[in-house]
Amino acid sequence: MRPRSTVLAALTTTITIGLAGCGQQAATQSLARDQGLSVTTVVPQADPAARWADAYCGAVGGLVRTLASLPAVDPSTPQQASRTSSELLSSVVGGLDRSLAGLTALGAPPVPAADGGREDVIGQFTEIRTQAENARQRIDAVRGDAAATKEALGEARATLDRIDALDYLKGLKDVPALEAAQQRAPGCRQLDEPPR
Repeated sequence: MRPRSTVLAALTTTITIGLAGCGQQAATQSLARDQGLSVTTVVPQADPAARWADAYCGAVGGLVRTLASLPAVDPSTPQQASRTSSELLSSVVGGLDRSLAGLTALGAPPVPAADGGREDVIGQFTEIRTQAENARQRIDAVRGDAAATKEALGEARATLDRIDALDYLKGLKDVPALEAAQQRAPGCRQLDEPPR
């Protein structure tokens, strides 16, 4: 599942424009979108699997909301492309940090031997967080050098491509009891809604 593919597609296009047009004047594009994902949900206390699934979706939904409101990349000059790409990657790292904290605090699901999916997602988020932070640091280090900036922006794009390929609900879909609980969790249903 990739509930915010359109946001990342637009973002990837913006970075591609930045790669192609470093040093050329271009209009700044805004990628901020409100997907309406923040809603109070109530899950019955008698359904621990649905409560856990709802909390899981809330944790990964934090990253989805971050991605939906990323700052724009301004490719008008190498300096602007570097600065705005660094800001974008800082936002991605912050969103990953919040989701990782939520997933870690959530603990194992109330279904025996069903924690592999959550652990896999935590591992993937951790790797991508490291890649995004490394790309951000590289962009900051080469600021002002057009060729090095172009290469660093390519690293940033690779990080965003990895995020786009993630299956956020893997931690639920691999276990039939949790997949069924996902259907009863309002927060998970919101992740399935198309962007507005």
